[in-house]
Amino acid sequence: MSNNINRRNRWMPLIIAVSVIVGIIIGTFFAARFSGNRLNIINTSSNKLNDLLHIIDDQYVDTVDIANIVEQSMPKILEELDPHSSYISAKDAKTSNDDLKGSFSGVGIQFVIREDTVRITNIIKGGPSEKVGILAGDKIVSVDSEPYVGKVVTNEETLHRLKGEKGTTVKIGILRHGQDKPISFTVVRGDIPLKSIDATYMINKELGYVKIKNFGETTYPELLTSLAELEAEGFRGLVVDLRGNGGGYLSAAIQMVNEFLPKNRLIVYTQGRRARREEYRSDGRGSYQQLPLIVLTDETTASAAEIFSGAIQDNDRGIIVGRRSFGKGLVQQPIEFSDGSLIHLTIARYYTPSGRCIQKPYVKGQPQEYEMDLITRYERGEFFSQDSIHQTGEKYYTSIGRIVYGGGGIMPDCFVAEDTTALTPYYTECVTKGIVAQYCFEYTDNNRERLQPFTNAAELEKYLRRQGVVDKFIRYADSKGIARRNNMILKSQHLFEQAIYGSIIYNMLDMNDYVQYLNHDDATIDKAVEIFKTGKTRPTLDEQTGNSDADKAKKKAAHYRGTFGTKPATYSLTA
Repeated sequence: MSNNINRRNRWMPLIIAVSVIVGIIIGTFFAARFSGNRLNIINTSSNKLNDLLHIIDDQYVDTVDIANIVEQSMPKILEELDPHSSYISAKDAKTSNDDLKGSFSGVGIQFVIREDTVRITNIIKGGPSEKVGILAGDKIVSVDSEPYVGKVVTNEETLHRLKGEKGTTVKIGILRHGQDKPISFTVVRGDIPLKSIDATYMINKELGYVKIKNFGETTYPELLTSLAELEAEGFRGLVVDLRGNGGGYLSAAIQMVNEFLPKNRLIVYTQGRRARREEYRSDGRGSYQQLPLIVLTDETTASAAEIFSGAIQDNDRGIIVGRRSFGKGLVQQPIEFSDGSLIHLTIARYYTPSGRCIQKPYVKGQPQEYEMDLITRYERGEFFSQDSIHQTGEKYYTSIGRIVYGGGGIMPDCFVAEDTTALTPYYTECVTKGIVAQYCFEYTDNNRERLQPFTNAAELEKYLRRQGVVDKFIRYADSKGIARRNNMILKSQHLFEQAIYGSIIYNMLDMNDYVQYLNHDDATIDKAVEIFKTGKTRPTLDEQTGNSDADKAKKKAAHYRGTFGTKPATYSLTA
């Protein structure tokens, strides 16, 4: 009996080994049979690319930088997928999301480059440069004891030299107005806050205003602060200005929309080939669920800003005013490589509560056509006439049954045309050649002491009008080779005033004052004020569909709402 057991034990390892081998062979066969050999295709293609690079490195007639070839190829490969998948080099990756992170480490200045010299336009309050005595109007002539003027001076190089790790030092040579010799300052780099809300103020005694530049890590707490300020001033309605907002973090948009929606309203959902459907809903804790709300959009409102707009529109929570938004409905996930570079790979699509994807059409591998879309819209007349906008996407229904369309941005509930009646070739030439910006900087620099007493935009504008600043600019432009053209100057008078006064106000005061000045004569703001005064800040079904279609639309909307899930809004992606 024991001999039989011993014989079986001797053969057992061989039996197990044979079973494992047979299992591997069978598994490999069925994997290849039912996966369509996808893994083999990927491996073969990958090997082919590696072989190509090896052959070039080994046999090409000249010496080549293989690493550089790979760097140049990465964007082109991703370009074949969609317009928003992208590659960011290790050098650029560190600063690629500075605007969204809410802060970076640097010296705390704002600057422009004029005549191959860095000119400081503003000093960040409480920042390192203010602490050591650097002033707006100073010119940087050296960095770390090396001359820094001439052709080497670029925006990228200046940022590279002035930004750095917190606590490190940089020695800056300054040439100050009225002084012959440079002054040297040693600046200890520190955290520089980057606000994503440009302006908060009361348009009138009842209507508050917030302009949001992007959706970053600090945008939601910034919004709460802004709303608290407006509440202290007694606001009874709110304008959220998303014009020019290119998006940012999905989580920030969700948090902000949550402040205005009742409990369990769908805000957005995402879904992709490998990314399962993720839904984000309001939790009912928002403090401003009944506040009259108006959202401003234009053709540069994109991504997370469109999610905010779409959630408000599809839930019939407020009125969208302005022009059709950009149309970015693709979700990118950052994936980092070992060398610090990264890709933003599209993994899913955004869908608004009604179920529409607002991504505009694109052709893979043709980014130029996609980038020209806004120019195409302009030439087609979309910026000037609502009738020129042809929405051919599928129909969807809002919470009360209003019709909205997918496949091309958020169409406003109230269209406001862009006014170009005062635009002339003379004005365009002055702006595009940088003559306006150059004159405004020089005027500010030469008159800083006279302008210093003015603490708000209205007072400063009155002073500038008395000084005949626009007439002085015309003479300045003539000295720079742009011949005077009286008829065009007269026609564009208002545009020149707005551009010149606005730039000087920005140079001397801050972004909040600048935005208030521009909004003082803004047709979209005027329309928002009109809507608020008439009490029409909530959409109604009859205004869009007419009574005959109302019941049908309500039924479709109710049916669609029944398909929504219940997952809370807690997930975060980069947009």
